[in-house]
Amino acid sequence: MTDNAPEVLRYAAFTADPAGGNPAGVVLDATGLDTAAQLAIAAELGYSETAFLTPGSSERSFAVRYFSPLAEVPFCGHATVATAVALAERIGPGELLFETSVGPVPISVTAGPDALEATLTSVEPHVLEIPAADVTEALSLLNWSATDLDPALPPRIGYAGARHLVLAVATRERLADLAYDFDGLARFMTDRELTTLQLVWRESDTVFHVRNPFPVGGVVEDPATGAAAAAFGAYLRDLGATTPAAVLTLHQGHDLGRPGRLRVELRAGDPRIRVTGAGVRIPAAE
Repeated sequence: MTDNAPEVLRYAAFTADPAGGNPAGVVLDATGLDTAAQLAIAAELGYSETAFLTPGSSERSFAVRYFSPLAEVPFCGHATVATAVALAERIGPGELLFETSVGPVPISVTAGPDALEATLTSVEPHVLEIPAADVTEALSLLNWSATDLDPALPPRIGYAGARHLVLAVATRERLADLAYDFDGLARFMTDRELTTLQLVWRESDTVFHVRNPFPVGGVVEDPATGAAAAAFGAYLRDLGATTPAAVLTLHQGHDLGRPGRLRVELRAGDPRIRVTGAGVRIPAAE
């Protein structure tokens, strides 16, 4: 790196353990970095996403762009949490505003029991039907069958800043067994403008286990996915599968050896979804 190279920080989101959750790159000062330079940094780092900040329109607001190793993505929850925690360590906890390509995302950073915690408030979400033929194709690419699905939670596309196909399975064993057609699924997702697949098993009314293939970003699987968690909260509300005000716990990353925990909050009268997670810096030796 040269003296003019930006500082690239590494944080793990949705965990207080640097070896858990989802690692993200954070560039707190991306002034002067064009799109190609940001993509090159993200590709070299190799994490599922890296966030790049420039000054926003007001105090404690920041313009943010997110890049996977292959492309820019419209919104990323875990990199938002990581970046908010990194900022809070430098300018103090409290309220932040991220100006993203999908709209403003308010964030509140507070002290948690083991680490700083960030709560993002999503843009207004929506949920869409998906053609049966697309579901069949997705299942084939996953090497799953229709009988693996939970009939009480039908497939849908959820959006809370990025598009995710939600597929709920009937057993934890099915969720644990994930070996998919990487190139085929990447093409399928690109054609439908999907960011990840949100694969879900319901442990109880408020506790879920999730996995997120991310081949369009050049990553086999995302260990913890805040944007998909927000979309999933909207999905459950759209189905009437949860109460108007609810707090959900999502466990993710266990099958990858990087366990993470996401808190998803729905509030009556507010369509937006709140997603909370801890964040911690990854030491240089990690």
